[in-house]
Amino acid sequence: MATIPLKEILVVGFGGVGSIYSLIAKRSGLARVTAVARSNYDAVNKNGMHFKSAKYGDIPGWRPDRLCKSVESAADKPYDYVILTTKALPDIIKTPTILAPLLTSPYIDKYPQPAYVILQNGLNVEVDLYHAIKALGQGKPKIIGTSLYIGTNLLALDVVEHNGFDRPTLGIYRYNDYTTTTNSLEESDILEGIASILAKGGSTVSVVPEIQRSKFSKNFWNVAFSSLATLTGYTLPSVFRPPPSDPSVKYEPFVAPKTAHLINEFTIPTLKAVMEELITLARALGFPDSEDGLPSSTVENIISHTASLHVSPESTHVPSMLLDARNGQPIEVEVILGEVVRMAKERGVSIPASLVHFVNIMEALLRTCTMSQRIETLYGLLIVVQNQIIRKMDSKL
Repeated sequence: MATIPLKEILVVGFGGVGSIYSLIAKRSGLARVTAVARSNYDAVNKNGMHFKSAKYGDIPGWRPDRLCKSVESAADKPYDYVILTTKALPDIIKTPTILAPLLTSPYIDKYPQPAYVILQNGLNVEVDLYHAIKALGQGKPKIIGTSLYIGTNLLALDVVEHNGFDRPTLGIYRYNDYTTTTNSLEESDILEGIASILAKGGSTVSVVPEIQRSKFSKNFWNVAFSSLATLTGYTLPSVFRPPPSDPSVKYEPFVAPKTAHLINEFTIPTLKAVMEELITLARALGFPDSEDGLPSSTVENIISHTASLHVSPESTHVPSMLLDARNGQPIEVEVILGEVVRMAKERGVSIPASLVHFVNIMEALLRTCTMSQRIETLYGLLIVVQNQIIRKMDSKL
């Protein structure tokens, strides 16, 4: 019986997402995994990666088949798939620059271009890579866009915390095309090749014929809730979780009862208004109001689902944008919020003030200067901060 040759996979970025998907790909038994660890190479090379996963278990000292310090050192062999898991920060460094050794000689003279899987937050994160590959003149770019739901963080350079889920949705990226909803045979083969590996490795994988609407829907949560958490400095239980009913149970943050009514009156409606503006843009992009498109019920569903997760005493997740801000790292403001504003302008869609001001506030956060903003939006956000101050004061009484 003939053995199936292993797929060669290169994972670029060995943080929370990159290390988990390196583990998943290797667990499948269908792939040989090379991982590029940039800032944490020395720690992982010495100790391996320690996974603390509710799903995959406690795994100390785990290593991929090959660990490299740079993309350049990994560019010595052909790959079937390159999985990019770095933060999308085009205002700091563009994707073709990160992947330059795979897009220039001598690599392009020796090896065919792989399929690229972009496991990044935000919209239009594939555009720069698409143009860079197309400029090589070696055929149609093979790029897989993704919408990823996962709870994972680096606790240390060689320690990853992972909760019980990792759910990627995969689809072929088509430049400036939001309405094609069928895959060609070639596209189906490209998608199935990586989807089967990730599924066999334990991930919950979905494959869709049009990925942009899935990515757009995922961006709702980041635009509203990652922004709120980053601007207030508090995780989402500060908006949804009641105080402990049992004095022996301790957790924070929670909503202080004295001003809980203001959060319900101003903060949550502000979040809904921002997401309603995204619905307006979705219609201009051609996403239908249907279950296989982007239904108008998305806003209420996201609010209710997020609330159900963060009323729990066990809710400890820190949105990655807030974590970056706390650590003094660049945040993904351009691909999560900036792209929404630019897409709206390109299509003549009027985005009301609240979303534009979310972008302006996030940019001000980076520039550490003050700007004039919509007062009600600021009020809705600052209520959360004030509520947490009240909570802390009351706890000392």
